Amino acid sequence: MMDCAAKLKEFTAEDLKACTNGFHQNNLIGATQFGKLYRGQIKLGFIGTDQARAVTVKIWDEKSRCITSIHDEFLMVKEEVQFLTHPSINGHQNLVKLIGYCCEKEVKAVVYDLNPWDTLHNLTVKDYLNWVQRLNVVLQFARLLEFLHNQDKPYLVLNINSSHIMLDWDCRPKLFDFGHITGGIIGEMTTLKKQIPISIGFVDPFFTAKGGSFWHTSCDVFSFGVILLGLIAKRGFEPECAEKPHLGLDCLVQYWAKKEYKPNGSLVHRSLQEDWGYVDEDGLAMTELGMRCVEFFPRNRPTIKKAVELLEGLLVFQRFGDARPNKREKTFHGIGNHAGGT
Repeated sequence: MMDCAAKLKEFTAEDLKACTNGFHQNNLIGATQFGKLYRGQIKLGFIGTDQARAVTVKIWDEKSRCITSIHDEFLMVKEEVQFLTHPSINGHQNLVKLIGYCCEKEVKAVVYDLNPWDTLHNLTVKDYLNWVQRLNVVLQFARLLEFLHNQDKPYLVLNINSSHIMLDWDCRPKLFDFGHITGGIIGEMTTLKKQIPISIGFVDPFFTAKGGSFWHTSCDVFSFGVILLGLIAKRGFEPECAEKPHLGLDCLVQYWAKKEYKPNGSLVHRSLQEDWGYVDEDGLAMTELGMRCVEFFPRNRPTIKKAVELLEGLLVFQRFGDARPNKREKTFHGIGNHAGGT
């Protein structure tokens, strides 16, 4: 397929059907902007391992309205493989790791070396993530964006949304969808890629107001702010809301937040305020950061570097060091493979 994929496994459509039980509904994790995400199981010895391995399979759906005949699935697979296998990117703890890909007529897919817990979309409104775990997710994801924005040729992700982030069983966020990514080895935004709609509910309104011609790291900061606010307020975005105008703008996290927010106030969900690691100062700081990130004008938003600095200064991280709460955390390992639902 390509030089950078030389060390990857080339799967057949039958291989992927076998490891996902025919793309069975029970193995479906959730929908992405461009297709679907499944749990899979690679059999003993299939890729040279001495044991069976749990994996994640992402398929592109050619019927998706986000994929046009111009910007096809093959190009998306190629760009993702190039990006994730590049030495400057490969191995980052908050990016998925590729095992292989499939580029047959019937199936276009990639296979990740990841035993997933669930997508952030499925977990945001649930009770499985406690306060400290939510802060960890936010901090780790902010650090990932800082890493991408700090490359010699900064990467812009642009299609960030909670459905494109998985959590592993150690509660680490893993970004896995790159349908709009530009910069770095991918290059500048192309005319063809501009035709692909960006995720409703997470798109920068200034970007929209400019007719999709404003490409800047602040676009990623806005999407990050929506994710942050959703996590602390336990509010998610359901794509079908966009097709029901009668529900109003309150179904968008950022508009709900702007309606509810009062200066020096907190948007942290009451149940999270009762968690063992919660302190009021952190709740207020997180709320303020989220509100600054979703400001309409990019100049009023912080850089992702500033966001990381603020997050690292939270009291909970000063007190406990490594953010992941190994003590007294809410148990989720025993919930089962489908804890978050779909």
